[in-house]
Amino acid sequence: MAGVEDAGAGAHVSARVAVIGGGWAGLAAAVTLGQSGRQVTVYEAARQWGGRARALALDTPDGPLTLDNGQHILIGAYSDCLALMRSVGVEVDTALRRLPMTLRHADGSGLAFPDLAPPLDALAGILGARGWRWRERLALLAWATRWRLRGFRCDERASVADLCASLPPRLMAEFIEPLCVSALNTPPALSSGAVFLRVLRDALFSGRGGSNFLLPTCDLGQLFPATAADWLQARGHDLRLGTRVAQLQADGKAWRVDGEAFDAVLLATPASEAARLAGQAAKSLPDAPALRQWPASAAALEHTAIATVYARSARPQQRLQPGLPLLALRPGPDAPAQFVFDRGHLGGPAGLMAFVVSASVASRADTEAQVLAQAARELGWHGMQPLTTVIDKRATFACTPGLQRPAQALAPGLLACGDYVAGPYPATLEGAVRSGIGAAQALR
Repeated sequence: MAGVEDAGAGAHVSARVAVIGGGWAGLAAAVTLGQSGRQVTVYEAARQWGGRARALALDTPDGPLTLDNGQHILIGAYSDCLALMRSVGVEVDTALRRLPMTLRHADGSGLAFPDLAPPLDALAGILGARGWRWRERLALLAWATRWRLRGFRCDERASVADLCASLPPRLMAEFIEPLCVSALNTPPALSSGAVFLRVLRDALFSGRGGSNFLLPTCDLGQLFPATAADWLQARGHDLRLGTRVAQLQADGKAWRVDGEAFDAVLLATPASEAARLAGQAAKSLPDAPALRQWPASAAALEHTAIATVYARSARPQQRLQPGLPLLALRPGPDAPAQFVFDRGHLGGPAGLMAFVVSASVASRADTEAQVLAQAARELGWHGMQPLTTVIDKRATFACTPGLQRPAQALAPGLLACGDYVAGPYPATLEGAVRSGIGAAQALR
């Protein structure tokens, strides 16, 4: 490739690479490329870094408030996310609050893992689950043991509901469904069993702390995107906010991004935008069948929404305990939220709550009204003050059984990365980061 010095082991690589998209995948790719010696130019159409996981500035009667464009949660098994954060200077131990996995409800029922090495944490958590009958606990242990013996593999056509058909209803409602919709953002009847088992395997058996919940104590921008951008700029890379790429064309062995020549290009935009650019590139490179087919593959993905309702509690007693800054909720008709987070215990102002609605289908107004009514019924929190409701209608791709996701490689020197690109993970921050790192490494 032009611009690469072939000087043997330890050679410095000077090839110019354009990364189109400044979300978690694009910045993960850019940092990885920068660490290997590439000269990187990052294009981002928005005015801030982070894509779908970014900071959100809100004006309130009490003054400006920094939220997120959606409440996110990581788990301890997100090894690539954590390593990349550390590499750009994020103090992970203070930026993320670590808790053993907990799916407790307001009445104290549900499951909570102790801080033990796997599989003892899962064993003790399941045996000690409150409100579960012994036959339910033993059924879940038998289910988990069976899938571990099978290597957490199943038929690609199986749904999560298919895998769990023999489990009692309480286990579906209080264990499988919350994990499934939070990880895959798709109901169990429509979710890929193979992907769900992969996430479960990594969470439960990747080492001590793999199943831990990691809750951000700073805004999502500082958690990685803004910090990564600062890291790149400090090393002389070219970062262009507010710059939407209009044209991508092949030019011999190089690529032109709005007329500027690069040795390689990574598409790190949402699927629809990547399909547009790939379609343009295909016109300038007719002898590339994979590139011609790629836009249709990306455009065919279905998407599901996530909503976050931010509200302030009216009274001090309408808050969670400091030791447990999140609670599982019981969703149902007109009660869409699966979790509530007390942001006052996570670096935010006292009384600020974030209610999360995965696989959201209602309008913004209906979602907000239903969630506030749910808080009053289930938590006894009457008179909460709504601040804002954020709905990302294309938050994740629908992770359905047997889904064929777009490939990473489009043409020589042209690759795609993002949580929707082919890979073992669903549309999570870890999935995005792994895809970005993988695309960058494929250029080496």
